[in-house]
Amino acid sequence: MDFSSQFIQLLFSGLTIGSIYALIAIGFVIIYNVTGVLNLAQGEFAMFGALISISFVKMGLPLWAAIILSILIVCVIGGVFERTAIYPARNSSVPTLIIITIGVSIAFKGIAILIWGTQPQSLPPFTDNTPIKFLNAVLLPQNIWAIGLSLVSLVVMFYLFNKTFIGKALTACVVNQFAARLMGIKPEKMSLLAVSTSAGLGALAGIVMAPISGATYDMGMMIGLKAFVAAVVGGLTNVPAAILGAFLIGILESFAEGFWSAGLKDVVSFSLLLLILFLKPEGLFAKASGKRV
Repeated sequence: MDFSSQFIQLLFSGLTIGSIYALIAIGFVIIYNVTGVLNLAQGEFAMFGALISISFVKMGLPLWAAIILSILIVCVIGGVFERTAIYPARNSSVPTLIIITIGVSIAFKGIAILIWGTQPQSLPPFTDNTPIKFLNAVLLPQNIWAIGLSLVSLVVMFYLFNKTFIGKALTACVVNQFAARLMGIKPEKMSLLAVSTSAGLGALAGIVMAPISGATYDMGMMIGLKAFVAAVVGGLTNVPAAILGAFLIGILESFAEGFWSAGLKDVVSFSLLLLILFLKPEGLFAKASGKRV
């Protein structure tokens, strides 16, 4: 394979990885902006989405039904998580809230290992996965699904936040919770909606990922951390910035793995995180946002 073909192959691989990170990073941004919580259990929603959908497929459900049901179930799990873990501790310090989400993440992994065990499992591709040749590079339709769903999610989130009453209510809670209360908006309900929506997006990421690399009980930790890096690169303030950050992370990882060593891809991601925190802590693509009260 010549350099140009390898470059295209690695670029497309990076976009695929980035699209999975993007779906989870969107969840980070939504939860952080509405609740002020850095939910480090976000990656576990992807794990639940993948493993639950695999279980439904093994039970004989059509793939599309398994996907929809698993996303709905994970949304419910997210809602329960918000009501039982985040909401009661909403007035606690930031470190306390982070520790709570880490504890929930560990608990979720424990539940998953009890139900599904430690063996990797896989989900069938969404469509025929016959490789497609493009400029001497090989592309898989499942990878195209991953990138497409990420872009569709961006459009849906843009429409939700800018064109619907619920989205504007969520935005109002971000800008000024006190003023939102005066307008009859209940930030507590918006928090529940934000976490449930983020859980559903995480589940979708896991479902998209499962046909590509399989699913295990511990898959959520690393992809959650990478998505967190992407959200920080974007500034934790807006969805498009998080998606740009996710694609940047995915492409850098893919090139590091392809041109140097597979062991360097994690180094690249977390080194970028440190650089951002030291040099531009507001994020590369951040935009100004209103003050949370």
